[in-house]
Amino acid sequence: MPEGHTIHRLASDLGELFTGTVVRASAVQDKFAAGVAMLDGGTVTGTDAWGKHLFVHAAPAGARPPVWLHVHLGLYGKFLHGTGTPAAPWGQLRLRLESERGWADLRGATASELLDEEGRLRVISRLGADPLRRGTDGEEPWTRISRSRTSVGALLMDQSVVAGVGNVYRAEILFRHGVDPFRPGRDLTAREWTAMWSDLRVLMRAGVRSGKIVTTRPEDRPRGRRTASTVRREDSHYVYRRTGEPCRVCGTPVRTAEMVARNLYWCPRCQAS
Repeated sequence: MPEGHTIHRLASDLGELFTGTVVRASAVQDKFAAGVAMLDGGTVTGTDAWGKHLFVHAAPAGARPPVWLHVHLGLYGKFLHGTGTPAAPWGQLRLRLESERGWADLRGATASELLDEEGRLRVISRLGADPLRRGTDGEEPWTRISRSRTSVGALLMDQSVVAGVGNVYRAEILFRHGVDPFRPGRDLTAREWTAMWSDLRVLMRAGVRSGKIVTTRPEDRPRGRRTASTVRREDSHYVYRRTGEPCRVCGTPVRTAEMVARNLYWCPRCQAS
């Protein structure tokens, strides 16, 4: 599932392609037919993202009230985009947007719907603080975490606590701060959480810029691959998908276990309780 940095980058890309333009909307499948009809001929006025949720604001043709296209990609959704002329529509195409600047194709999303402003706010009200949004601090999630018996590893995956963190950032931020993922949230210190939140903001912003997740520090990467732009995928993470491989810091084999229906990765020595 795309993590928050991907959705924020997508919102920015779609904004550059469509904001201020009249769009043509079409589809192959009819699952979102009403939405396609409403968007066709309308003007895109902006884009936004909150956690893993994408929003595109549009003014439909015919003086109808403005709407928000709300998309949650889920595990299988994709919103591909580009410039020039797109390929002929094919397969399970739920929505195609086109303007003089480019195109975007939506397929397989868990959610795609049109909302008014009240509906958008209802979606956001169910979400926790997003590390990528300006002016957001970690106080609200800390209030939840500091009172919870639930493990920190599970809390980080709860989108009502922290919006946008997925399996990769969950595993990597816990490793970078030496936190046992099974530790109850209420046993985390305020100092630890403040450091984790600040680090999340830095890492996720870097992810928006580069389009990839790189969490290893330069000193823990192979020589010659010390800058993020030259890091290979296999050198990008400390523990994520490295089950049985030696920890980059201490050499202990990385372990894995299921937590909240996803594989969790950690180093039992660097993240000892």
